[in-house]
Amino acid sequence: MGTKHNVVRRLAVAVVAAGVGLGMAACSSGGGREEPAPGGGGGQANTPTMTVAFISHGAPGDTFWDLVRKGAEDAAAKDNIQLEYSSDPDGANQANLVQTAIDRKVDGIAVTLAKPEAMQANVKAAAAAGIPVTGLNSGMDTWQDFGMVGFFGQDETVAGEAAGQRMKADGAKKAVCVIHEQGNVGLESRCDGAAKAFGPMEKLYVTGTDMPGVQAAITSKLQQDASIDTVLTLGAPFALTAVQSVGEANREAKVATFDTNAELVDAIKNGEVAWAVDQQPYLQGYLAVDALWLYKTNGNTIGGGEATFTGPAFVDQTNVDAVAEFAKAGKR
Repeated sequence: MGTKHNVVRRLAVAVVAAGVGLGMAACSSGGGREEPAPGGGGGQANTPTMTVAFISHGAPGDTFWDLVRKGAEDAAAKDNIQLEYSSDPDGANQANLVQTAIDRKVDGIAVTLAKPEAMQANVKAAAAAGIPVTGLNSGMDTWQDFGMVGFFGQDETVAGEAAGQRMKADGAKKAVCVIHEQGNVGLESRCDGAAKAFGPMEKLYVTGTDMPGVQAAITSKLQQDASIDTVLTLGAPFALTAVQSVGEANREAKVATFDTNAELVDAIKNGEVAWAVDQQPYLQGYLAVDALWLYKTNGNTIGGGEATFTGPAFVDQTNVDAVAEFAKAGKR
């Protein structure tokens, strides 16, 4: 990893460490309301109600997006924001949701850019209409060009390189990278980054909304190639499915992944999954909404014109117990 990536990596780790404290201190486990600070006030913001459209590319039933949405809702509750959440994995449909928000003259938009070419025109139109837009999760390479006021996520190439280095350190010899959504630039960057650090790595494309099909495809791949010793997935649900595939194929292959949920944390604890690259989805949702409130109420921008990193960091058996409590609360 080059000097630039080392700097980014240090920044990412620092923000992860700071972000855990922010996310946990700002929100109660019950309802997302701001807890009173010692010697100070707390509760819902005493500012006019805002309407924010939160538009993601998340597929229905993906637990990663449940965590993102939870963070967004907790920030909205604190900031006196009416949050309108919608999602669509199809780039054109997601762009149409942005246009609908523009037509409704919302006060702010938080959006993901997994398919930036499809989103570009409408996101720029929102900015041109005077509606501040924040980005999260995907779009690290394009958000500034689209006129957005902030971005919260991780550099997917850097995260991929970290995963590739970890696999190499673990002694892996041959790995397959499972991509669960074709056309998603962030997922492609993860696999490409991992291959850059690890070595040649085949990509296995599956349809993430068809979990039985995902399991069958991974099982078939393991049965066809007995030299595969590591399966790298790009989301917690797919790692858990890969564990089933390893058993079905009667193999000893390791499973590693990007992203977590409560069940995945348990799988790391019991050794079924080796580790996960964590980008803190709760924090992404929280900061994307909170940044719009700060921008609208006092003109502040989080990050000062640069992306705010929420990852990557690793969750493995050395630190999983510290993460488990927050995972059960739906915040990690």
